[in-house]
Amino acid sequence: MAKPDVLQLGPYPDWDQGPLEAAYRMHRLDLAADRAAFLREIGPRVRGIAARGTHKVDRALIEACPGLEIVAVYGVGYDGVDLEACRARGVRVTNTPDVLTDDVADLGVAMMLALARRLRAAEDWVRSGDWASKGGFPLTRRVSGARAGVLGLGRIGMAVARRLTGFGMDIAYCDLAPRDGVDLRYEADPVALAAQADFLFVTLAATAATQAIVGQEVLAALGPDGVLINISRASTVDESALLKALETQSIAGAALDVFAGEPRIAPRFMTLENVLLQPHHASGTVETRKAMGALMRANLEAHFTGAPLPTPVI
Repeated sequence: MAKPDVLQLGPYPDWDQGPLEAAYRMHRLDLAADRAAFLREIGPRVRGIAARGTHKVDRALIEACPGLEIVAVYGVGYDGVDLEACRARGVRVTNTPDVLTDDVADLGVAMMLALARRLRAAEDWVRSGDWASKGGFPLTRRVSGARAGVLGLGRIGMAVARRLTGFGMDIAYCDLAPRDGVDLRYEADPVALAAQADFLFVTLAATAATQAIVGQEVLAALGPDGVLINISRASTVDESALLKALETQSIAGAALDVFAGEPRIAPRFMTLENVLLQPHHASGTVETRKAMGALMRANLEAHFTGAPLPTPVI
């Protein structure tokens, strides 16, 4: 039996690329010199698309693959996939939830600590010789016992909250509705959540409803002593409003793993001392990336063998 044709939108580690090529005829759109010509040639044969969470699988791409059956996303976020177009054509969509939850939550907490205790600047203080010539590093901020807000109490939000309890923090959350069995204070409104938070974690799924939900009003409520930590998607934050708040110090700082237009981020971020910048690598451990790849491949295999999909979106 002929191998199914799968359109690949970007690179994968060798531990995924090898098994993918063994099971499927893989077609690398990201390596095509002429994308349009490549799709005209390959598109009619494509039955599956392998995409990262940051890739765009829009209506035009879907229509260029008239025999498309499944989009397998390597990541928890699938906001780049046009779900409406997929539903209209009966295309299945899968993602890789759960396997990256702990690493994303770990990085969020690490970012909070790094920004509050100014770890990057403190290391520079040592390396530059300032410790020897100027004495002790300027005082930083305590995390333990502070107030935390978690905006979006899904898998990752819950994992963040569990970790924050270890710091004795006063934790509240905001979601569409109170969560059953959750012993945390509920705030129905993001502005109210921000108003009582020293550290505001954004752990929302990217949807039309969460677009720029952290905007000027939320940032104003967070205030000059508040810190924003975004480990969700860039679209959940009004980046222009955030930059203004950082530049005017109307919030204390931000720790960010996601950006509009990444990896080419707004140059204004580069001049700011009150922001911690990370290269969208919250899930970037060997263990998690191997698990993500295995789950993506399991979804493809299940589809093409007629088995139930392990983690369907639609």
